[in-house]
Amino acid sequence: MARGKRNFDIIIEGGTLLTMVDGEDPLPGARVLISGDRIEEVSTRQNSPLPETNALISAEDAIILPGLINAHGHSPMTIFRGLADDLPLKTWLFDYIFPAEAKHLNPDTVYWGSLLGCLEMIASGTTTAVDSYFFADQIVRAADMAGIRALVAQGVIDFPAPGVPDPKENLDVGMAFLERWIDFSDRITPGLFCHSPITCSASTLRQAYEISTRFNLPLQIHLSETQEELEEIVEKTQLRPAFFLDDLGLLNSNLIAAHAVHVNDEEIDLLASREVKIAHCPESNMKLGSGIAAVPQMLRKGMTVGLGTDSCASNNNLDLFGEMDTAAKLAKVAFLDPTLLDAKSVVRMATIGGAQLIGLENEIGTIEKGKKADIIIISTKTPHMTPIYNPYSQIVYSATGADVRDVIINGTIVYRDRQFTTLDKAEILNEVEKIGQRIGAL
Repeated sequence: MARGKRNFDIIIEGGTLLTMVDGEDPLPGARVLISGDRIEEVSTRQNSPLPETNALISAEDAIILPGLINAHGHSPMTIFRGLADDLPLKTWLFDYIFPAEAKHLNPDTVYWGSLLGCLEMIASGTTTAVDSYFFADQIVRAADMAGIRALVAQGVIDFPAPGVPDPKENLDVGMAFLERWIDFSDRITPGLFCHSPITCSASTLRQAYEISTRFNLPLQIHLSETQEELEEIVEKTQLRPAFFLDDLGLLNSNLIAAHAVHVNDEEIDLLASREVKIAHCPESNMKLGSGIAAVPQMLRKGMTVGLGTDSCASNNNLDLFGEMDTAAKLAKVAFLDPTLLDAKSVVRMATIGGAQLIGLENEIGTIEKGKKADIIIISTKTPHMTPIYNPYSQIVYSATGADVRDVIINGTIVYRDRQFTTLDKAEILNEVEKIGQRIGAL
């Protein structure tokens, strides 16, 4: 190498770059230079010499995009994929999922289920997961092995739960989880997840909020997912759910509320004024018959809305490309307006919107100098991706997770030419198949 010539760890060369930076148009013939875990430069080739690099990734016939951010999921529940379908949420949850969790969840099953979730997310372009469940230590270990970025939350519920047989200890377990992982990695952030206002008492909700605030961490919760949940909270508190949480002091910019399907105009105004973040999960909401969230109205109010898959037990996949397509079309048919949630807005929800949801918008969510190198490359050399007039539309309405060819997280190539570099796919599939056989036999 010539004296003074810079050597980059990774160079992405060619293709159409969607930076997702406000005001920037698609960039054809792009070049992205990466050193360590950061993006050093974004430009076009313009016949300039190619710098020295340890890894050259050609993106010809491809779209370069920031890594997708799954704003709400429970990755270990891959082990329950297809276990109980076509049921109302309360029946599904109390008659099938809770009993299955009580029988089959342990550190081993959560670990392998989380690894399977990481496999699925990486292969479909998700580089950051907002995840929550029980035995959350095992989710952290799986995410660390996979190389994925994650906000991992320990589940909190006022019932006997896997790993927490005495509900009185749920917050002690949560506190210990935060203390154990708070300084573990710049890729992985711990947190708490209160299941819902009907499964957590007012005292539990307040204490979880106070603990999260003490650690300066987001708090996650399911909010107004079903009409039945809404009615139960109103009967118990004489308040609609958002106002009930506000009375408890929970509504602020550190609260991530998943679903928010059954919130009325006054609640949306309240959530917007408190800067609460919303994780929209359209496919899970549809499959469980929960309803349709008023996402266009939330966005008009300036709210931060990310896009999530929810769990494989209620979706049944972790493919955010399918979620983008569904989110766009569901809004259009629900409100009889084909202009709602245009393609670029939906891609924004899955990238920089998700980054804003977890407070990492200065680190991830766009491709620009100085940000973390979380990048995916989507192949366009297929019949369903040809021709391309609008790359945003192509991503939302034509692409699937299977079109993802390469994935970089934190400056590390974790998926190259559709091959995993950090995980043993065959081993993970084999272990989860054995878990599935045990679950299906009982």
